[in-house]
Amino acid sequence: MKTISYKLALIFIASCLLSSGCQSMQSEPAQFDEEIALSYLETQLSFGYRYPGSEGHTQTIDWLQQELQNNNWKVTLYEYPYYDLVITNVVAHRDGTAPHILLGAHYDTRITADQDKDQPQTPVMGANDGASGVAVLLELSRVLPQSISNEISLAFFDFEDQGNIGQYQWIAGSNALANDPIFALPDQVIIVDMIGDADLNIYMDHNSDEVLSQEIWAAAADLDYQSFLIPETKYSMYDDHVPFKEKGIPAIDIIDFDYPYWHTTQDVAENISSKSLGIIGETLLYWLSKSIN
Repeated sequence: MKTISYKLALIFIASCLLSSGCQSMQSEPAQFDEEIALSYLETQLSFGYRYPGSEGHTQTIDWLQQELQNNNWKVTLYEYPYYDLVITNVVAHRDGTAPHILLGAHYDTRITADQDKDQPQTPVMGANDGASGVAVLLELSRVLPQSISNEISLAFFDFEDQGNIGQYQWIAGSNALANDPIFALPDQVIIVDMIGDADLNIYMDHNSDEVLSQEIWAAAADLDYQSFLIPETKYSMYDDHVPFKEKGIPAIDIIDFDYPYWHTTQDVAENISSKSLGIIGETLLYWLSKSIN
């Protein structure tokens, strides 16, 4: 009987240690994994071109829904007839307290590489212009801790990048969502676009909310990323933040527009850095963790 009791005691102690070990692991701060983000980017490229109407576009929508649901987000498709096609915005949502934060990126890729001198009619693969922002948001959907109590939406916009092609306009997907009476507008909007450049240089945008920009760039400086998110304004971007800004919502665009492969056939994985994805992902996670609770 003594032997049995001793063994039971050892089992009990071991289980307690394992239990506290698991609890300790669960309480560790969330970590943004740049390599997982890169794998999300590579998966998108494996679907091929992802312009509206393509097979890769359809595969991306299905995949986004599955990944977001796997990460325990409620997913809604907001669909709108648009000329001969349909805009499909994929929005993941997590309930919480105010302020309601929307993080957005576009997943469509441009159907023509109009900035490419040699192949202007070839579609763009969109490793940076499309896939990079999506990759960062998906990794955030995986690691965002429940301790961040704010209401959060992750919006994956369609038809951002088809402007000046036939009858299509720029930022058609975000414009449709921002003006949809069924969609509950957020309190703040942060767009990430073209943030995977191996030579990352992100300036503030003249067309973005100044206070919110200062907050994000200060968060980057806290992480010693001020050489990548440079606290100077340079461009005035017409991107997915604009329809929300026009509604009076503080909205910003985090974008590296000094990307030499923009709208060319060279916007491919070889010109992307996982470190750049990590810099943006870590900055946003840090800001969400420290600034809005």
